[in-house]
Amino acid sequence: MKFGKEFVGQMIPEWQQAYMDYACLKSILQEIQNSRKRSEKSGALKRKKSFHRNFSRNFSGLTKRSSRTASSLELENQDILVSATIGDDGFERYETTIMKVAEEGRESESELVFFKTLDLELNKVNHFYRFEVEEMVKEAVVLNKQMDILIAFRIKVDKPSSSWSCTETVSVDMNALGSKEQKKNGSNSGDILADEMDIEVEESRSNGGDSTRKSVQEALSVLDRIRLNKTQETPLSTIRNVLKLSNKEELKFTRENLKKIEERLKNVFIEFYRKLRHLKNYSFLNTLAISKIMKKYDKITTRSAAKPYMEMVDKSYLTTCDEINKLMVRVESIFVEHFASSNRSKGMNLLRPKVKKEKHRITFSTGFFVGCSVSLVIALCLLIHARNIMDTVGHKLYMETMFPLYSLFGFVVVHMIMYASNIYFWKRYRVNYPFIFGFKEGTELGYRQVLLLSFGLGTLALTSVLINLDMEMDPNTKDYKTTTELLPLFIVGLVIAISICPFNIFYRSSRFFFLMVVFRCISAPLYKVSLRDFFLAEQITSQVQALRSLEFYICYYGWGDFRHRQTTCRSSDVYNTFYFIIAVIPYWSRFLQCVRRFIEEKDSSQGYNAIKCLLTIVSVCLRTAYSLNKGKVLKIAAWVFSALATFCSTYWDIVFDWGLLHKPSKNWLRERLLVPHKAVYYVAMVLNVVLRFAWLQTVLDFNLPFLHRQTMIALLAILEIIRRGIWNFFRLENEHLNNVGKFRAVKSVPLPFIYEEEEESR
Repeated sequence: MKFGKEFVGQMIPEWQQAYMDYACLKSILQEIQNSRKRSEKSGALKRKKSFHRNFSRNFSGLTKRSSRTASSLELENQDILVSATIGDDGFERYETTIMKVAEEGRESESELVFFKTLDLELNKVNHFYRFEVEEMVKEAVVLNKQMDILIAFRIKVDKPSSSWSCTETVSVDMNALGSKEQKKNGSNSGDILADEMDIEVEESRSNGGDSTRKSVQEALSVLDRIRLNKTQETPLSTIRNVLKLSNKEELKFTRENLKKIEERLKNVFIEFYRKLRHLKNYSFLNTLAISKIMKKYDKITTRSAAKPYMEMVDKSYLTTCDEINKLMVRVESIFVEHFASSNRSKGMNLLRPKVKKEKHRITFSTGFFVGCSVSLVIALCLLIHARNIMDTVGHKLYMETMFPLYSLFGFVVVHMIMYASNIYFWKRYRVNYPFIFGFKEGTELGYRQVLLLSFGLGTLALTSVLINLDMEMDPNTKDYKTTTELLPLFIVGLVIAISICPFNIFYRSSRFFFLMVVFRCISAPLYKVSLRDFFLAEQITSQVQALRSLEFYICYYGWGDFRHRQTTCRSSDVYNTFYFIIAVIPYWSRFLQCVRRFIEEKDSSQGYNAIKCLLTIVSVCLRTAYSLNKGKVLKIAAWVFSALATFCSTYWDIVFDWGLLHKPSKNWLRERLLVPHKAVYYVAMVLNVVLRFAWLQTVLDFNLPFLHRQTMIALLAILEIIRRGIWNFFRLENEHLNNVGKFRAVKSVPLPFIYEEEEESR
């Protein structure tokens, strides 16, 4: 693999703009190489003249060189001169001067452009690296305080009494505290975290334990000025905040609280260490890129500029700063000692990122179920054609009863396939979807796992359809087989049972993550809204027909005679009432999320989004009412509100969710696009508009004679799922680019403790 591709592949996606622009520098070198090739094609006469001119110039130089110093001779022999100056902001600025200019004007101009660009890139990299290192130093100071409090908390839990005995155990515990002088003076960050206080057991014994007792009392005094940071929001805490009631609780020194604090602080250290690794990799990659590009420059221009330039790079902040390495060593020692029971192997496994290995059995199983699904679809088509099922008497009854039951699985499978496609393209275009969704590291599903689950469910559902493809009753019993009629209900029950199964099977972490987000969507607006919450809520709005199918399951198997495929669901007022409610619930949840964000974030756009959700709710209700009770007034109202809601939703999708069609941008697209082909964005916008108008079928009563009404409903629902799948990619691409603009590469984990004075100052 060429270094350019390897360089891009190892970049932190959110920091991509902060890396050296290796591709740009390489293109300038290509231009220099092309100009040199053109110059080499000049005639022999021109080369002779150039030779005589250079000879005379060199000869005259030899006569004058005797009076010059050795340093001036050395300087004259250099191809480039790199100088460093300190800017107004305190950062070093590097500037390169070419000592020996090439004779070809175009070539020398390209070389000047090359070094000017290289200097700008080096200054950019140095500036970013220095800024991030300083931020890490500040975070290290905060973590040092958190460790002080944690150890004091441990002492308080282990020794709840006020009388302290001078024991060796207390002295060892105190060694983990940070140096107070260093905290006050803000000393070297490499020594900030958990510096030892040099409290030796022998000294404490010789002083009769006075120094140890005093140190313990000083350590415990910090507990009087702190409180727990309640980051886990609950519906009760939200209600208390609305009623302006105090959420403060007394600090309880229990082992249960200690365990929670240790877990939270452990996660803080893991994220802190991950960013340290990112910065170390950032320094190494950029230094290597500069070395590679300078070697290419020397090779193309036959100069010797790489050595002096790299000597300057080796003296820059990018390579001389050792703060990151010191911090990494300190974090490792603290983490191993305090969060891994001094087991270094265990501690480093937690700190270092887990590399997901693709398993061959996943690929094989996915391919197997894909083959099974395709074979079952072909077998189903052949069986329908062989039995001439479309013309049988029981065909209409089957489509009214069994088809809605099985279509549920079709909706779910199509949505999962679209999600797997999204994951594939997100990875291909380096969209950091695990970070955006907040998955625990190493637990996110890849597209192969999602395809495995989707086609596994599809195979199970298609097998059930083939077994239950009966159009006529049994002539002897005058009913259908009970076992086969219960197959759809059995599959639904199996899927629900697997989803809530507490055992570590079928990707338990992902299942529980999904259920947790579903609960937060249902509980809106009692939880603070994050991207994963409203993202899933948007998915549910595209699965309205699947929710209605679940309603039909309850009615059909609960109050219908499934043995004779008889049901009075669609003639029941209760069923029709819930038919409205089920369709409104996803949009209502989304509306409440927008209201909460509007109140908390003071963002007017969320207010407009809430109005858009209300319009959608009204249009859905009117279309549903028209489909149940035809009427001219309902038809006109459904037309008006559906058109208005569609226009608002389409505009919001393209402009706000996708970040497209902005006038300042070129071609009305974003400044940055991950997909290189711009036509993809225009096609996606057109498809979004077209698929948004699928509701016209309901209002226009457009039906194909060879398609049953339930088939048409299912096809329109699938089109909406496909539209949502397209929306997913561009929505997350836009979110990723927003993170890139803010250089957010590591999630911020809230600290377990808050100082009372810090809270008051806010």
